[in-house]
Amino acid sequence: MLDQLRRMAVLATVVEQGSLVAAARQLQTTTSAVSQQLRALERDMGVTLLHRSTRRIGLTPAGERFVQGCQAMLAAAREAQTQLHHLRDAPEGELRICAPVGAARQIGPALAPLLAAHPGLSLHLEVDDGFTDLVAKRIDLAVRFGRLPDSSWAAQRIGQKTVGLYAAPAYLARRGVPVSMSDLTRHDWLLLRSDTGAIRGFSLTGPDGREEMLRISPRASSNNQLSLQQFCEAGMGLAMLGAEDVDESQAQGRLLPLLPGWSLPTLPVYVMTPQRDAQPAKVRHAIEALRHAFGAVRDVGG
Repeated sequence: MLDQLRRMAVLATVVEQGSLVAAARQLQTTTSAVSQQLRALERDMGVTLLHRSTRRIGLTPAGERFVQGCQAMLAAAREAQTQLHHLRDAPEGELRICAPVGAARQIGPALAPLLAAHPGLSLHLEVDDGFTDLVAKRIDLAVRFGRLPDSSWAAQRIGQKTVGLYAAPAYLARRGVPVSMSDLTRHDWLLLRSDTGAIRGFSLTGPDGREEMLRISPRASSNNQLSLQQFCEAGMGLAMLGAEDVDESQAQGRLLPLLPGWSLPTLPVYVMTPQRDAQPAKVRHAIEALRHAFGAVRDVGG
């Protein structure tokens, strides 16, 4: 059957191009191969389809009727190919993204132009600071901060997130403002995804470029970045928060930055996808939009 369909496509191309030579050029084969395909088709059908001469071809009455179906088949195949290329190249369908709270606020502004440009594209965002079951949720693209869990998914680094130390004015008025690394150990700490009582360590880089390690035991913790920020604004302790996440709180005086001149390591930002190659158009376009939003150079990590 497949051979017969191929021969029908050859017949339609010969009629379309007007000669065996032109058809062979279109099909990227030889004239003799085209002629062999036509003879085999006539043998299969048991009827003569073409009148041949050295300069031109002509359809027999049976050929005129038969070629209409061949042309319709070829047109349908070309349309199917066009549609497949469109699906490959144009973002369409539902794009399902999973992101932590600290990244979710950037998803809308990053992808709004993409959705505006492609009416066939829709977006569903799962906001979760935990490790979502990406397969069960049918996630196309996950945004992650920091060290990645072991996974069969492909990861690309798209940027970085600036982190700082913050506290509420009321807390600082009660407990004092830390001015050195040693002061930090005497304060209450709020941590993301930490178990109460667990020891955690992180490093800070001082004005002189020297890096120092600090080990702390959290007074309160949460698996949700927004809740952690609310704890901090309520005066419960010090917290490491994304600098861009607390812009409004800092502007309104609800949070104050600590230890000017000292810096925390930036958090790498990754996108994770089920596969590295042959990404759907909606995923490819979304990655580029997010890469621009998080301000990364093009590189691969994970």
